[in-house]
Amino acid sequence: MDIQDLNEQEQNRRASLNALRELGIDPYPAAEYKVNATSAQIKAEFDPEKGNFADVAIAGRMMSRRIMGAASFIELQDEQGRIQVYVKRDEICPGEDKTMYNTVFKKLLDIGDVIGIRGFAFYTQTGQLSIHAKELTVLSKSLRVLPIVKEQDGKVFDAFADPELRYRQRYVDLIVNPQVREVFIKRAKIVATMREYFNEAGCLEVETPILQSIPGGATARPFITHHNALDIDLYMRIANELYLKRLIVGGYNGVYEFAKDFRNEGMDKTHNPEFTCMEIYVAYKDYIWMMAFVEKMLEKIALNVNGTTKVEIAGNEINFKGPYRRLPILDAIKEYAGVDVKGMDEAQLRSTCQKLNVEITPSMGKGKLIDAIFGEYCEKNLIQPTYIIDYPVEMSPLTKRHRNDPTLTERFELFVCGKELANAYSELNDPIDQFERFQEQARLKSKGDDEAMFIDMDFVRALEYGMPPTSGLGMGIDRLTMFMTGQTTIQDVLFFPQMRPEK
Repeated sequence: MDIQDLNEQEQNRRASLNALRELGIDPYPAAEYKVNATSAQIKAEFDPEKGNFADVAIAGRMMSRRIMGAASFIELQDEQGRIQVYVKRDEICPGEDKTMYNTVFKKLLDIGDVIGIRGFAFYTQTGQLSIHAKELTVLSKSLRVLPIVKEQDGKVFDAFADPELRYRQRYVDLIVNPQVREVFIKRAKIVATMREYFNEAGCLEVETPILQSIPGGATARPFITHHNALDIDLYMRIANELYLKRLIVGGYNGVYEFAKDFRNEGMDKTHNPEFTCMEIYVAYKDYIWMMAFVEKMLEKIALNVNGTTKVEIAGNEINFKGPYRRLPILDAIKEYAGVDVKGMDEAQLRSTCQKLNVEITPSMGKGKLIDAIFGEYCEKNLIQPTYIIDYPVEMSPLTKRHRNDPTLTERFELFVCGKELANAYSELNDPIDQFERFQEQARLKSKGDDEAMFIDMDFVRALEYGMPPTSGLGMGIDRLTMFMTGQTTIQDVLFFPQMRPEK
């Protein structure tokens, strides 16, 4: 990088970097800096009568500085928050040489620099909890200027709020917007709670292939790559369902996986081409059991993450405490679209879509035509957690037929705030029926449906060895995090969402 391409402040910071080195101070030291306290610990536990935190070593980023002659105040930010530090010249420079204060601290350090402080906790005369610095160490020189957010008279200035910049430079977003860090801490709690819940239920966490010769387990357009050594095309996983069910065939009674899935489709506020999905399969259970299992899990997550089952999402108060409404999909279409599509063939459904002004394409079969009506008229009305159940066979190529109606399947999707959160089945374990469903998907693919499933003959072979009655569930972790943290875009719950190349 040419120094002339830098702005004045960036040039000044590089000059300070060189000046530190000329003073014999390494701006990027290799030695361990032993931290023994955090800002949150000091705030929670300091008691001047006990005299605790008398020898504090803390490290973080300098976020503000007020120089007042021979004494100064800075605000230090570590992973858990901010704390004030009192820096007095004669304390950090006890001898005749005052270079560390007069030159290094006052002139060569900048907002954003990472420093270490050794000292003791105390209350200032104004009652502000602070650290009295006895020693200051430069740990990392920042060469770019932070967008420091300021507030005055209730107004916010210089906020780092532009979504394009925030998602592209997430590292800056995390530094200057502490509420963003809280979202990702909650995301980690969500995953940890789910793991605990599944493990207590006796399920085993497993890993399955990301590179697959056949992209199975969902109707979606895959990413294609090439393996040079084998000289074959492979697909990035669109779902891990078929591999997990192979493990049920193999004798495990319960398996789950937090999987990175990839779908070569559109991007919007609720879809990213790379996303995290949790799938779980439990032998000898059905979709009715799974509904109760999910209700208890979501209630547990909400309580662990937010301390309440109620969450504010896009102006709606959502209550994750069960039980949830259970509404058959054909009844939902009758309720919200005003038409009864039960028993309609493909031509009748196509005509109905046209009458309802639902956008369709010639490649759509019965399943996608029904789904199009449901998506247009029903989803937006499903605000509180709602199970849409009993989907037609054409919409569910991996699902067991309904025990009371062979034209339907034992499937549910969980909707919250008009968005799908989970998809679950009583899993199809009849290998002959499964092969016929795959053949129907092949017919749709031949008509131009590039999201239709491939025929996976090895999976059919696995079913021929016998798979116990099984219930399976897939749940989007990104969308779940959106709901539990009140976010409205998937980009706000992904550290590094997919974006167009930077200009």
